[in-house]
Amino acid sequence: MKRFLIVDDQAGWRNHNSNAVYHVIGDKAYIEKASSAQEGYSKLLESKNNPYDYLLTDMQMESDYAPLMAGEWLIEQVQNLSFSYKTKIIIISASPMIRYIAERYGVDYISKANASISIEPYRELIVKI
Repeated sequence: MKRFLIVDDQAGWRNHNSNAVYHVIGDKAYIEKASSAQEGYSKLLESKNNPYDYLLTDMQMESDYAPLMAGEWLIEQVQNLSFSYKTKIIIISASPMIRYIAERYGVDYISKANASISIEPYRELIVKI
């Protein structure tokens, strides 16, 4: 069973991402959702004994973390947690800076434009079980 945390402030995108993950790996996915970077961070801390395998996060959510976007702040937190060193991070965002941000943090990304039309980008980044 692979554990996923999906973080996005829009319920429609949380559901879309969840459905895409399910279509890629089926019932071998355990999926939790969070509607903000802070809620996602809390869930990450709660998962210390059983860390998530994947974090799918939006960038533009709450504005509390300026000058960083909320998703950037969350990525930094994950990368600083010793127990989540194996968590694969995938940014799913409409931000025009998505590629630059992904490269800066050494993570993968899917633009929301591509995510909205196909599950293939998910299939490419989520390891088949």
